[in-house]
Amino acid sequence: MTVIVLTRCPVGLRGFLTRWLMEISPGVFIGGPSARIRQALWAEVRQYADTGRALLVYSTNNEQGFAFETHDHKWHPIDHDGLVLIRRPKDRPAVASASPPSGWSKAAKRRRYRQS
Repeated sequence: MTVIVLTRCPVGLRGFLTRWLMEISPGVFIGGPSARIRQALWAEVRQYADTGRALLVYSTNNEQGFAFETHDHKWHPIDHDGLVLIRRPKDRPAVASASPPSGWSKAAKRRRYRQS
């Protein structure tokens, strides 16, 4: 089983993938090609994805039962004691301004900025 998910990729790439895989939802392709065909498809996806993102998931004989590869994702797969996990970048919290905007009631300012 192979699944390829495309985000913001050219329409021509989607048409190319429909030759071997079935598009079950916009940008989501599923099928059962051989490993050689899967590698060739993934090489084409990486080459023609432009500014888009792509994710490849396929079944394999390991502890998890699947493996995956990413292209231009912020989340990256890492190996952790034989298990492949996803490392997400830390989101930086938005810094609140020092003074609340005008027009807020004192109670709203206290709730929002935890002032006593």
